[in-house]
Amino acid sequence: MKIVDVKCAIIGKSPIVRIVTDKGISGYGQAETWKPYLKPHILAFRDALIGEDPTNVERCVLKIRQRGGFKPWGSAVSVIEMALWDIAGKAAGVAVHKLLGGRVRDRVRVYNGSIRFPLAGHRPEDLADDLKKMMALPEGFTIIKQPIGFHSPMKREIPNFYYGEPNASPFHGALDRGPITEKGLRHFVDCVAAMKEVAGDTIGLALDCGPGWMLPDAIRLARMLEPYNLLWIEDLLTGDYTPWVNAGVYRELTRVSTTPIHTGEQIYLRQNFKELIETQAVNVLGPDPADVGGIAELKWIAEYADLHSILFAPHGTANGLLGLAALIQVSATLPANFIAFEYTTGDPDWWYDIVEGLPEVIVKNGFIDVIDRPGMGVDLIPEKAKRYLAEDDRDFFA
Repeated sequence: MKIVDVKCAIIGKSPIVRIVTDKGISGYGQAETWKPYLKPHILAFRDALIGEDPTNVERCVLKIRQRGGFKPWGSAVSVIEMALWDIAGKAAGVAVHKLLGGRVRDRVRVYNGSIRFPLAGHRPEDLADDLKKMMALPEGFTIIKQPIGFHSPMKREIPNFYYGEPNASPFHGALDRGPITEKGLRHFVDCVAAMKEVAGDTIGLALDCGPGWMLPDAIRLARMLEPYNLLWIEDLLTGDYTPWVNAGVYRELTRVSTTPIHTGEQIYLRQNFKELIETQAVNVLGPDPADVGGIAELKWIAEYADLHSILFAPHGTANGLLGLAALIQVSATLPANFIAFEYTTGDPDWWYDIVEGLPEVIVKNGFIDVIDRPGMGVDLIPEKAKRYLAEDDRDFFA
């Protein structure tokens, strides 16, 4: 089997890669929503892959891996890697999890991820009301993660939340950063107390907090949150679009509090997790398969983290339905340090009409059953997807 073409189209809001073979099998991968600028980056790898056997996934990825980078630039390599696994599974007639060593669980736990409600405000009662809505969802999530502090409009809508100036950059992920005020710190903790009053011990509560915190403030926050038994507090110091790790600074934070510290969604490749893991700089890691270099890379990191007693909760907020399939496949194979992954939905809603392989009810009691269809298990339906192609992408399914 040989690769004869590598294509990329923007379908809805997502860059979709299609790897075409001489045997009539195509593999698909989906980058995170809102990254149309990745299309030329993905297509730049076309010449390197033409003529390769796509079932030799690692050999193919070795030809392009050094051309990726921290989020968002690792996405181009990552979605190609996932499309290659999709082909390998289809060619072998098995689900991808079989090729990764087989599943160790028949269902995978997920948390709310891309399911969010508009907030009425950022007062304690607003976050408490939002959590009630989350807990009432038919998906029955057993873990809910809430954006708060620097990872929400709270940083600008609560007067005197911090001493810095808001970043005027138009790009998502622009880093607002600065020392927090005593008022801001206490407001944050009051919001957590209000949510825990609602949640009790019936669900696990996690917080997406930044990045943007200074180390002294992050230490104060982690200690003040200890009574609330949170699952984790995420990306306090780095995260999202920050192209660095700061493992030593994270270790200073992690060693002084029992509140679990989480990071990793922006990091590309195992080498950049090495210090975080080997120095036990955090308690929980959350790489994104669509940014870290793909699903095999994520699995390697999870296993190495497990050797160092670090927990694992993969990111995936906006990876779409093809990205959801990839998360299901790889999460089924991860060690016992796996907690849950971030649930991703179809955006726009018509995505559910142009794919096949998903059950009618995807999430039951906070879990998704592992899909056993060949490849990633969820596939585009070309006849239905064609209507959503832009004019310059009309040959995507040709």
